[in-house]
Amino acid sequence: MTTATETALPDAAAREDDTARYALALGDDALILCQRLAAWVTRAPSIEEDLALSNIALDLLGHARTLLSYSAELTGDGDEDTLAFTRTERQFRNVLLAEIPNGDYAVTLARQLCLSRHSRLLYTALAGSADAVLAAFASKAVQESAYHCKHAEQWTIRLGTGTEESHRRMQAGLERVWPYTAELFESDAVTTRLVAAGVAVDPAGLREQWDAAVGGVLKRAGLTLPRTTWHARGGRDGLHTEGFGPLVAELQSVHRQYPGGIW
Repeated sequence: MTTATETALPDAAAREDDTARYALALGDDALILCQRLAAWVTRAPSIEEDLALSNIALDLLGHARTLLSYSAELTGDGDEDTLAFTRTERQFRNVLLAEIPNGDYAVTLARQLCLSRHSRLLYTALAGSADAVLAAFASKAVQESAYHCKHAEQWTIRLGTGTEESHRRMQAGLERVWPYTAELFESDAVTTRLVAAGVAVDPAGLREQWDAAVGGVLKRAGLTLPRTTWHARGGRDGLHTEGFGPLVAELQSVHRQYPGGIW
């Protein structure tokens, strides 16, 4: 005879596996964007921006550590370092927008504008998750994402309403990143199951608020909402852009040279 507990176990195990994959994807978003922003250190337009981007990158690194650690805990396979430094390119599940090259500073700011506003909306909703760990993480992360939003929005407006050249470059930055934004609002079978269980956030449900928030910033900046005829996707399935390989190689370079090294 099968007991009620035995019947529930497969569902519980499946739920943990789904949650691990969900946490992994969000952790990868933060880790890869952190790596991109870290490349600006000593190269930003000013010392103040060096510090600002460093602080944002450190926040994102903290987000990544929490989420990757939780994913590893649920699967019982390794830890945050294992996930960050031993996976291949195809095993990363970040959205493509997080990995696109920095470009000039306007491209980086456009990417930050889109991702930081999305993260703030996502974490606000995720703070109500039925999963206690994800809820606690989101409650803290949403406070940090508020600063990330403020930084990106202020600079977008500053460049958009600045000189003719700064306006042109900010508009070009938006045009560069915009085709990658649609992936932020796409779902998959894992997310759909977790949304039904009250664990995850429905990506499509964030679209209207995101459009209004980002559109409001662009209006204040005097920028035109980009119109695209194609949308990039595939990051959640491990399909990445051409520049992702070198990014992962740089991220994992020290671990590859000194596996198991401790400082």
